[in-house]
Amino acid sequence: MITDEVRQVLLAAIDLYPQAGDVLRRQLVRLDEPLRVAIAGKVKAGKSTLLNALVGEEIAPTDAGECTKVVTWYRDGHSPRIVQFPQGKSLPVVRRDGALEITLDGPADRLVVDWPSQSLRTTTLIDTPGIASLTASNSLRATRFLAPDDSTPTEADAVIYLMRHLHSADANFLESFHDQGVARATAINTVAVISRADEIGGGRVDAMISARGIAGRYRSDPSLQGLCQNVVAVAGLLAFSGRSLRQNDFVALSALAALPREELESSLLSADRFMDGSVERRTLLGRFGVFGIRLAVTLIRQGVTEPSALAAELVARSGLLELQKVLHTQFSERRHLLKARSALLALDGVLRSVGDSRLTGAVERVLAGTHEFAELRLLSALRSGVVKVPDAELASRLLGEGGAHPLVRLGLPHGSAPGQVRQAAFAALQRWQRHAENPMLTRRSADACRVLIRTCEGLLARR
Repeated sequence: MITDEVRQVLLAAIDLYPQAGDVLRRQLVRLDEPLRVAIAGKVKAGKSTLLNALVGEEIAPTDAGECTKVVTWYRDGHSPRIVQFPQGKSLPVVRRDGALEITLDGPADRLVVDWPSQSLRTTTLIDTPGIASLTASNSLRATRFLAPDDSTPTEADAVIYLMRHLHSADANFLESFHDQGVARATAINTVAVISRADEIGGGRVDAMISARGIAGRYRSDPSLQGLCQNVVAVAGLLAFSGRSLRQNDFVALSALAALPREELESSLLSADRFMDGSVERRTLLGRFGVFGIRLAVTLIRQGVTEPSALAAELVARSGLLELQKVLHTQFSERRHLLKARSALLALDGVLRSVGDSRLTGAVERVLAGTHEFAELRLLSALRSGVVKVPDAELASRLLGEGGAHPLVRLGLPHGSAPGQVRQAAFAALQRWQRHAENPMLTRRSADACRVLIRTCEGLLARR
């Protein structure tokens, strides 16, 4: 297994380079930890709101408070705890109106929040300060964390990058996050999210349809294909409100649904008009936004009569389920490979800093002998257009673009019999063998076909 091979190389490096022992031992521990996924983006892109939606609780403050200025880690823990670094100082755990409030005690460069959550058991989420912030120090913290220089190991295994629309600053940052080290996984460890997607349609009930169309165009945009694995549209506030819907929310929304349509639509023309001095309406607007209120009211008028049913509909229409599926297939199913890649990047930095190449060959053997790395590199090259092969869509699927399971790679339905799997894998093997022998292909394309041949052979060997 790749994790065991990387562990052996790290142990050898610790013996050879005791001066880098702390860095290398941290990489050893990290191999057995949950996958680290950073959430990045420009200021007010909705990073904390999306994090809350993924966890299902309001643990990341969503206002302009002081805690948004530092990198904040959210990990699964036996009990709630907040620790401020570099001092290692414990902060009080305070919740107000269900939301976690964090107040820093002096200068800080990192916060670690331990929180009992099933959503955090396999993935540690890391909230980062805004990119291109008006405060240069905040932007610098995020950039140093996500795209450190060659002497500093990256602490994130993968990134969810939020953008409200494709801006040059977004493309520049995604480019800077690309690995310059040994694994060169490029776009494979990055997923882009069109956040606050409901605002694209001006808060209309059909806003998410427009947002999904834009996400689809971004997925085929050559300037993004080489920078991220996928683009998903998500209404983060709606997703979180759906996951945390309360009985009193449902009652208030039902009361709005009972109003005449013209009266309600007129009040929703502006936030001030809707609130009209009402604390209850202010709370609703803060929790659901204009889009969420319109959608919830529409669903109730169409016959949704239970809070649980409304919550499920809101989450489904928010785009969160699609994002969770993408994160599972692109990140969770590859977590051992992504963590091994992070360790190799750190080791590569150590080797370059000490100017010693004794373990370079061992690192190269791990990379050359691990077919999954070759798959990731080829998948990224296909998406960016650097390499072209016949049947490119079939090739990307076979390489695991939609998921690592053999049935997904081969395009077979769930529950297919072993004989069907073997037959499909053999047919794929023959297809790529024919392509590899085509004299009209370039050398790079033929090499890509040979990677695909090895993938097919691996699928056949598993049966």
